[in-house]
Amino acid sequence: MGIFKRLRDLTAATINDLLDKAEDPVKMLNQFLRDMEEDIVEAESAVAKQIAIEKKFQQQYLEAEEMVQKREEQALKALEQGNEDLARRALQDKKEHQARYDELKRQYDIAKANADKLRDQLGEMKDEFTKMKNKRELLVARAEAAKAQKQINQAISGFGVDNGAKGFSRMEEKVLQMEAEAQASGELVSKNRSLDDELEKLNKNDGVDDELAALRAKLAEKKQS
Repeated sequence: MGIFKRLRDLTAATINDLLDKAEDPVKMLNQFLRDMEEDIVEAESAVAKQIAIEKKFQQQYLEAEEMVQKREEQALKALEQGNEDLARRALQDKKEHQARYDELKRQYDIAKANADKLRDQLGEMKDEFTKMKNKRELLVARAEAAKAQKQINQAISGFGVDNGAKGFSRMEEKVLQMEAEAQASGELVSKNRSLDDELEKLNKNDGVDDELAALRAKLAEKKQS
């Protein structure tokens, strides 16, 4: 029957294949379960109808069976009372009820077999639904774990080569450049200061030259006298 189609189609392999194509496996799993629940409700309705048919045939064939027994008893009683014509008519009616009983019993057996088959299929659907429901919990946990791992992997793959790391590298180069400029500036200041010191020394007179000149003059005067 068509109502059991998904029971055959929604195997674990089919679900896994569909999950590979799903953007959100959790949503897809929930949708699968909802579909299966709808199928189960539909199947339960079909089983209930088939059981009703089975019960109807059962009631009818039991009534026909009862009439067969009743007409036989009535025919026997009529015969005991010497009323063979009434006994014959009772047996004729019994024959009709017997034919009706045979047909109703046959229909009942068919209806019962169908009902039993549908009951078994419904049981399989419910078992499959329970398995898929339990598997959903595992798949959801695996999906969440995979999602978390993917996020971590993406973060790790970008760590050290993203803009932040590149920014650190640029700042390091800038600091090195600033240090070099500072060092060059210091050397230039040092050179300028050395030149200024030497030139300043030229202008400095500590008095030694003056004293030396005075001694020379004094010595020259002593030689003349």
